[in-house]
Amino acid sequence: MIRAVTLDLDDTLWPFAPVARRIRDALDAFLAEHAPRTAARYEQAAVDEALAAVRAQRDVAAHDIGALRRAVLGHLLEAAGEDPELADPAFEAIYAARQRVELYPDAAAGLDRLAARVPLLAITNGNADLELTGVARWFTGCVAAHDVGVAKPHPAVFESACERLGLRPEEILHAGDDLETDVGGALVAGLQSVWVRRELSGVAPAGAHTVADLTALAELVERDG
Repeated sequence: MIRAVTLDLDDTLWPFAPVARRIRDALDAFLAEHAPRTAARYEQAAVDEALAAVRAQRDVAAHDIGALRRAVLGHLLEAAGEDPELADPAFEAIYAARQRVELYPDAAAGLDRLAARVPLLAITNGNADLELTGVARWFTGCVAAHDVGVAKPHPAVFESACERLGLRPEEILHAGDDLETDVGGALVAGLQSVWVRRELSGVAPAGAHTVADLTALAELVERDG
């Protein structure tokens, strides 16, 4: 029996591509105003080089998106001869843009139905904030990779969710869009698992459900009850 549902956020509740564009627009605007030399040098090759340098020289883990972004921004600013301390306000600008999401059309009604049936807990490798994105009313909380110390599909992320909910893994259904980090990771950790497929192609692994959207996910959970 499903006694709780854990949910991925990006590309499960809302599309991430528009969020990524807002992040880039916010960063471009900040750099143009405050760090024009960095803005002139900002391109993917420079970002890749900065990321490689940060990972080689600093103790910044890939699962801590905020710390990683700040470190990369600091490296880019310093390489352009500008103040690396600008990395903090630059990150704040893009963090605010990151929280501006637009739910999929099925998400709000689906979450209403799910939350009326079982507790919901968010699980994310990113840094979306439940309050700032406007979805906190549906959730009991959030398990984030940067708090656990590892990212999905590591079992520790799902184990943390089980502890937060006070339930056994087999009593929890995890739903997400990614076949590896969400569906496969949940199955390995002993949770029930469902692929929220939307327009994606692929085949869910044996033992996992597949649903088209959150409307179908709500129907699945309601049938279980």
